[in-house]
Amino acid sequence: MIAIARFEVSMSQSSDFRKEIEVAREALAECVGYIDGEIGQNLDQPSLWLLMTRWENVGSYRRALSAMRSKLEAIPVLARAIDEPGAYE
Repeated sequence: MIAIARFEVSMSQSSDFRKEIEVAREALAECVGYIDGEIGQNLDQPSLWLLMTRWENVGSYRRALSAMRSKLEAIPVLARAIDEPGAYE
């Protein structure tokens, strides 16, 4: 499955946000079932960011969100995501 989270971040916060989202991706990457992930900044609208992760299955993704490191380092970042569906098969 693919999980996509998009973010709108002011240009003045971009540098700090990049560090935060990288830490979030690293926390998720430690979890069982994680395949890979990407971070991207939109080329046409640089205030938009993306965290895309691929998982073996939806259960792996949901369990990853419950892991202690994810709760501490990924969830605070993911909570800032644009409110839209983000899980894809």
